[in-house]
Amino acid sequence: MNQQTRSIIFAVSGTLVLTGAILYLGKGMLAPYLFAAGAAGVTVCYLTVPSPPSDNFRVRRLNRWNSLAGLAMIVASVFMFRHRMEWVAFLLISALIQIYTAFVPTDKP
Repeated sequence: MNQQTRSIIFAVSGTLVLTGAILYLGKGMLAPYLFAAGAAGVTVCYLTVPSPPSDNFRVRRLNRWNSLAGLAMIVASVFMFRHRMEWVAFLLISALIQIYTAFVPTDKP
């Protein structure tokens, strides 16, 4: 999967996750399906990021953290389908991990 395709899938999936989370608060019947599709797309994007062997350890570690964030979103969607409020906690964990990986510098000081 090339970078442009991954970027488009990630943007659409992020929109689906956000739409599903907002609709679920309004008791939308379609919300868990939108959220699950978005979570699957985000996870696929994170799992298919190429990691050449020449990358430093920090980049590989951040890619693993992003994969964990994607899996946390999938777990959140499972709880959403079961109408349990633990999905909020897993979505928060995923968001915090993604914020952390977005702002950590990848070059060595």
